[in-house]
Amino acid sequence: MTEDVYGRLARHLDNLPGGYPTTESGVELRILRRLFTEEEAALAVNLTMITEPAEVIAERVDGEVEQVAAQLEAMSKKGLIFRRQKGGVPHYSASQFVVGIWEYQVNNLDLELIHDVNEYLPDLFPPEVWREVPQLRTIPVEESITVESEIMPYEHAETLVRERERIAVAPCICRREHQMIGEGCDRPLEVCLVFGTAADYFVENGLGRYINTDETLEILALAEETGLVLQPSNSKRIVNICCCCGCCCQVLKAFKRHPKPASLVSSPFVIASDPDICVGCGDCVIRCQMDAISLVGDVSVLDLDRCIGCGLCVTTCTSGSLYLVRKPEEEQAKIPTSLARTYIKLAKVRGVL
Repeated sequence: MTEDVYGRLARHLDNLPGGYPTTESGVELRILRRLFTEEEAALAVNLTMITEPAEVIAERVDGEVEQVAAQLEAMSKKGLIFRRQKGGVPHYSASQFVVGIWEYQVNNLDLELIHDVNEYLPDLFPPEVWREVPQLRTIPVEESITVESEIMPYEHAETLVRERERIAVAPCICRREHQMIGEGCDRPLEVCLVFGTAADYFVENGLGRYINTDETLEILALAEETGLVLQPSNSKRIVNICCCCGCCCQVLKAFKRHPKPASLVSSPFVIASDPDICVGCGDCVIRCQMDAISLVGDVSVLDLDRCIGCGLCVTTCTSGSLYLVRKPEEEQAKIPTSLARTYIKLAKVRGVL
């Protein structure tokens, strides 16, 4: 029974937009056994990406409403499914593994789970799928954009933040799990931003805390100061902004392993330089999260195939020789209006819709 129920759950998760692929090692099943009981796995396969009240789900599984409702609530508290309030009534839906279940385990990490997930995560980011429909995109840090540059509201971090009413901040699971195994960096931990119903879920489950707009802008400033890449959800109306480093973030690490990260990332900008005024200080080389800049003699040399357009090198360039330019229109990815549309497109690309 154990193999059957966890195999069914793995297939169920793989039929969600983000996917949950099978491996030869079976590590994906080991992860599910660590997180779900058999009873939880059996219930989880009956949830969809559409939030529903317990009564509807109980009817689907032919169960007692009170019992199913209690189990759903417990599973949502464990970060195995998503929960939101509609009219004061809790509604539940399936969660993808990434972005979703894994991030919800930020307070429940142990070394065995970290080991298994780090073994598995490279399988979750197939370059051909991410290139077509990334779950995250990259926007430049504010200070790297010149006044002459035209910038869309959905590319402007402050605008994205100011349009949201409920904001929460949570610890970065990537830096936390790297720190637990003695790797990674000492960049700030509590910098992951979530908005709206996602913010409610994080706060209600003890994963984060509400903050106001000013505090949020301070976190974005801290991200720039400490060299973190801003990665909001791939939609014009965002659900989250991840503040990421190339040594811990699993998405950036996947990009970094690829010979041409620029071909995978959804970013409207790319770096440019004026070598005549470069002073060869090398600060930009240290600052770049993608190894897109090297120092040859006393001049910085750019590898545009590796640049993801985050702008971190621009803000540390004392000579002013580095600056961002907008890519040609045909090279700029179209940004879906909502995350739901992103998931629909992702499901189509993966062939599960």
